[in-house]
Amino acid sequence: MSILDRKSKGSPKEAMFWEKDGSKVRCDLCPHKCHIAEGKAGICRVRENRDGTLYTLIYGKMTSMNPDPIEKKPLFHFHPGSESLSFGTIGCNFKCQHCQNWTISQVKLADVNLRNITIQEVVDYARKYRCDGISWTYNEPIIWYEFTLDGSIAAKEKGLYTSYVTNGFMEKEPLVKIAPYLDAMNIDIKAFNEEFYAKVCKGRLAPCLETAKNAHDLGIHVELTYLVIPTQNDDMNEIADFIDWAASISRDIPLHFSRFHPDYKMVSLSQTPMDTLEGAFNMAREKGMRYVYLGNVMPGDEMENTYCPKCNELLIQRWGFTVQKKQVKTNKCPNCGESLNIKF
Repeated sequence: MSILDRKSKGSPKEAMFWEKDGSKVRCDLCPHKCHIAEGKAGICRVRENRDGTLYTLIYGKMTSMNPDPIEKKPLFHFHPGSESLSFGTIGCNFKCQHCQNWTISQVKLADVNLRNITIQEVVDYARKYRCDGISWTYNEPIIWYEFTLDGSIAAKEKGLYTSYVTNGFMEKEPLVKIAPYLDAMNIDIKAFNEEFYAKVCKGRLAPCLETAKNAHDLGIHVELTYLVIPTQNDDMNEIADFIDWAASISRDIPLHFSRFHPDYKMVSLSQTPMDTLEGAFNMAREKGMRYVYLGNVMPGDEMENTYCPKCNELLIQRWGFTVQKKQVKTNKCPNCGESLNIKF
């Protein structure tokens, strides 16, 4: 009996980006390129081989929906102060030991109740809750690709913005296809070494870096998050390498150094010391990154605010995820006229 038969609510939908490989099928959505036998699913657990065809098991299936400030993604330079209707389902193509949403990202399809949702409802709910856009988030949106693509197309047709909160572990062809309908991505760079990715995430770093560069080159607004985990990825030489790589794409890319809170399989570790976060912040600024932020810190910290990189004028003042003061309405500094990487 297949996974879909054990947990069936509606008809399956044929997946995109796959091909036959002998008696198996090969999924080409992400760099795992899973070779999937009949009746089995890939690493993400939500794409299954049925009679030699790859199906997505989660098209139109969600676990989570909530209006969020866009700053919560975090996206600080993309429609600041706006509300985004956020959607999530189950599954992930990583198995991060520190995942804060592991109750949906690491569950099996048979062990969770999913709510049906249509593409039309995605747009209708965004209007109902007076949101300016939609975000695909909470779990990994890449593995929900077919629904997020169709949902993003519908959202754009109705004048809504769209965004991904993602680990970036995807192939280039799917990214190119969704790019015209995807306005922004916050890509979570888990660490800046392959050993961490292999051991802690069961993934690889290089494809995530490639996605970030490709997304930027395709005109998608990109912001990067680096969760600083004590003893795991907090070596300053490693963080320096991350900053140098980000700068090689653009010094205008906003960087978010986020504070670690113990969760899932890393509850024995401590919170990130503020000295470490401030060290990463200062290093990024010294290396010429124009927009650097700290996340998961005490609300009101000045390192949550946006300043003009030329004259240091306060442009956006934040309290946690709330914009308290916004003194800029275009991508020009009102004080000195400097061009700003802020999308309105």
